[in-house]
Amino acid sequence: MSKSKKAIPASLVWFEIPADDMARAKKFYGSLFGWQINPLPNSAMPDYQHIDTGGAETSPDGGMIKRMHPAHGITNYILVPSVTKHMAKVAKLGGSICKPKTAVPGMGYFAICQDPEQNTFALWEMNPKAK
Repeated sequence: MSKSKKAIPASLVWFEIPADDMARAKKFYGSLFGWQINPLPNSAMPDYQHIDTGGAETSPDGGMIKRMHPAHGITNYILVPSVTKHMAKVAKLGGSICKPKTAVPGMGYFAICQDPEQNTFALWEMNPKAK
């Protein structure tokens, strides 16, 4: 009898808030929730800001980025064991892939997807060997 692997729960692990005016957005969210928002050290994107929500250990932090297009909304990152396998599931279930599997060196992989209702979300796979 073989032992089955315990499934990784598909939980929210990160979020990104787009902003047209970064200073205005930082002031708004910092004042509203008490979040600390500062540049992400060593980021390949110099305008990327890290949002420290100050929540419990299981509470996700997030990022703030420049808005890329008028319909660019908040993106939630969901932890999955395999971005590749979940991209296939997204397509099979009627969703679409907006940005294919992409490496975040030393951290993992992500893909941006859209559900059949036109909501955008991201898949996240932790992998410190990502290049």
